Amino acid sequence: MKIAISSTGKDLDAKVDPRFGRTMYFIVVETETMEYTVLENAGSESAHGAGIQTSQLVGKEDISAVITGNLGPNAFQTLKASGIQSYHAPDMTIAEAIDAFKKDELKPIDESGPAHAGMRS
Repeated sequence: MKIAISSTGKDLDAKVDPRFGRTMYFIVVETETMEYTVLENAGSESAHGAGIQTSQLVGKEDISAVITGNLGPNAFQTLKASGIQSYHAPDMTIAEAIDAFKKDELKPIDESGPAHAGMRS
């Protein structure tokens, strides 16, 4: 299974970024082999529509699930419409989040958070 995790860095020791639309990176992992690639999120600096742009970016990666902190309304709806399940990972590294995902310990994100929660000031 291929999953995408919002990340503060470019390796499995980085923390899960609580932001989805404005995360700088996604770690895209094949959970059976643990092979991963780093996807830079060009939408992180967008003035508007970062959640939708980011949802479309990860959707192109043929993933089954997203692990992040929060999803705004637009990102939530776009992922849901694409059939991509999203999961909440509290303060964890990418490696810990993958392990928790494999053990079915992550809570699904069943509703969106507030709009613009990840905006930088």
